[in-house]
Formats: sequence, C-alpha cells, structure tokens
Amino acid sequence: MRIFHIVPGSGGGFYCQNCVRDVGLARAQHGAGHEVLFVPMYLPFMEMADGAVPQAPVFYGAVNVYLEQKTPLYPRLPPAWRRRLDAPGILRWAAGKAGTTQAGGLGDMTYSVLAGRDGRQRGELDQMIAWMQTQPPPDIIHISNALLLGLAPALREAFPARIVCTLQDEDTWLDALPAPWRERCWDQIKELARHVAGFIPVSATYAALMQPRLALPDAQCRMIPLGIDTDAFAPPPAPPSVPTLGFLSELTPPYGLDVLAEAFIALRRRPELAHLRLRVTGGRLDARTGFLRRVQARIEAAGLGAAVDFVEAYREPLRSEFLRSLSVLSVPARRPEAFGLFQIEAMACGVPVVQPRLGAYPEIVQATGGGVIYDDRSPEGLVKALHPLLTEPELAARYGRAGRAAVVASYSLPRLVVDMDRFYCELLA
Repeated sequence: MRIFHIVPGSGGGFYCQNCVRDVGLARAQHGAGHEVLFVPMYLPFMEMADGAVPQAPVFYGAVNVYLEQKTPLYPRLPPAWRRRLDAPGILRWAAGKAGTTQAGGLGDMTYSVLAGRDGRQRGELDQMIAWMQTQPPPDIIHISNALLLGLAPALREAFPARIVCTLQDEDTWLDALPAPWRERCWDQIKELARHVAGFIPVSATYAALMQPRLALPDAQCRMIPLGIDTDAFAPPPAPPSVPTLGFLSELTPPYGLDVLAEAFIALRRRPELAHLRLRVTGGRLDARTGFLRRVQARIEAAGLGAAVDFVEAYREPLRSEFLRSLSVLSVPARRPEAFGLFQIEAMACGVPVVQPRLGAYPEIVQATGGGVIYDDRSPEGLVKALHPLLTEPELAARYGRAGRAAVVASYSLPRLVVDMDRFYCELLA
C-alpha cells in the first residue's frame, strides 16, 4: 500500500506528542512493507532525520505562511525571493519559537489555511499538490490532524486516494481562538469533513467529544489508540537507588510543571522523602521562557536546586533513558488531553503514572492499571496521590508491571499498524 502522511513539523524543539505519534506510525508502516512518504508542513520534521522514511520538502513554510497572512503586499513579491524564507536556517530559527506559539493571535491564519484555495496560502497549496503529483500516486493520504483539512478538497481533486484524518487535541487550539474565528473555523472543519473517508480519534474519550462537534456519523469514525515501540521503551534492570519523580511534557503552563514543583517541595519536607529527586524534560532549555524561569526560581528559593535535574532528553533515545531513571511520572495538566502519549511511554518502562481526572487520562490508566488518577488538582491533592507510590516501592512496582504488560498487549506499534491497515482496507474496499 502506498501512503502519504501529511504532517505539521514541530522543528524538534519540544516534546510534540502528535509528532512522536506520526513518526512512530510511519516508521512501523514502512517496516511492515508499505511505501510511505512523509510530507511535512510549516517546519522541518527533525524527528525523522535518520532517514528511516522518505520525506518531501517542507511545504507551507512557517515564515512564508505567516507573512502571506499578515502582510497584504507580500504575495506580490517574486516567488524566488519568498522561497528563500524556506531555507533550513530560517526554518530552524522559526522552530525555536514553535513551543510557545499560542492560538490567540492566529485566528485569521488558521481560518485561511482551512479555506484552502480560497485562503491567502493558495500558492503554497498549489505548489504542494504539484510536487506530490510527481510521485507515484498514493492509495491513502493520511492527514495528521483536522487543522490541515483545508487541503482535502484539492487532494481529492488531484488523487483517487482515500483521505483519512487523525483526531487528537484540535479542540485545544480551536477553542482558544478569539471570536469570530473560533466559530468560523469549527464550521469550516465540519464542512470539510465530507471530503474525508475516515476519521481516527485516538481515544474513546476524544471520539465522544469530537463526533458530535463535527457531526460525524459512527461509520466515518474508527477509534484507534496510539502505539509505541515497546522494545525501545522497556524497564531498566533495577529501579533508581533513590525515589525519583519525573515530568515529561511541554514546559508551558497548561501542563502544570509549576504544580508538580510545589508538590515536590512539599514532599521533600517529609522525613521519609528527604532524598527525593525531581527530573524534568520536555523542551529546549535555552528558550528560558518566563514560566520556566519562575519554576526554577521557586525551586531555588526552597533550597532544592541541587535535587532537581532539568535536562533536554525529550527526543529518542534519550527519552526512554530518562523514563527508566524515574520511580513515578506525573504531568498535572490544567486542560484535558485526547490521549497523553507520555503515559504509555512511562508504563512501557515500568514506571507508574499519577494523573488528574481530565480528558483521556482516566481512560488510559483504567485500561492499563498502570497508575493512579486523582481528583483534587491542587498541589496538596497531588502530594496525597504521589506519596504512597514514592514511599512503597513494591506498590509502585505492581503498578509498573501491570502497566508494562498492558502496553505490550494493547498499545504497541505492531498492533497499531494492524488496526490501521484494517481501517485503510475497509475504506479502499
């Protein structure tokens, strides 16, 4: 089967769960014998730098797309001059800003991209389609998320392939847009959905949220959970010598690193956890955002700077090594997530998770038995949830063994490829 994956590149500057998902699926499909082509948009897909899967050039270069939207006379500039802004060095610079990009000021651009050939980026779309037509035609065009569905009408016109679209956390971006762009973008995606043969929500929780919001019939949707490489993410020979609490996610306020820091400070005050350590990863540390500086200053003010490691270990193979160094992982997020990939990555390494009752966290924890869900989302509530796992090694080990077994059985990449192949074949038939 020939598959084109159209994906928004993150530039590799932070832990992008959707990027990890897309890379894992494409590599596994490639390894299973499919002809897979990655077609990145906006920024380079640095996670694929080892060349495991063929890649197209970057289309819809982030700097060009922004200037086309915000500068009225920009489209009149010579195409050759504009293409210079897609140079690797400029896109690497833009990638450094990607981890802190917010939806608030980008409503008009989000809608314009969703408008396809009726938007300001019509030239980018035509260039992308023209390049794709130089390749052997695909059977399946897999779009990474619904925010890219402005491509769908032109893709349907250009190729006989079936179009599928993964659904994961689009609502977070769309609901953060200001009026009237928020409503216009939701309506546009609902209209574009008729060009898509099948949607793939990554959890039952997210399917229950998005199907009614996009008015999608059951026959058009197939819930397929994410999968990971359970050989790469495997338990260590022995647990860490001292209890170690970990954080793996974007280093931004919605993921609650500040809440975890407060819980860590409170736990360290207890005699039985006087040697507790905290390890944090999820993005480039040289970005030094105001939020990260405040968290680090709070830890230093508590006299615990030497007990906390901030490391750039969010890309493989460092990420699996980071997880194996932990006793417990917790990401006390403030907003729901459609899945929480870090949960199954930690569980595969035998590390239990402690998560708030938000989004799909309870669904994944209940399905695996690999962690604890808590209701009181204050630092005190998190302390109560973490304390037993940090002070009772055998309890943590039981959760870790259960999580590892469930992830191997139900959340592996081979299982994901089988489920995806089955859905693809049903759509092609």
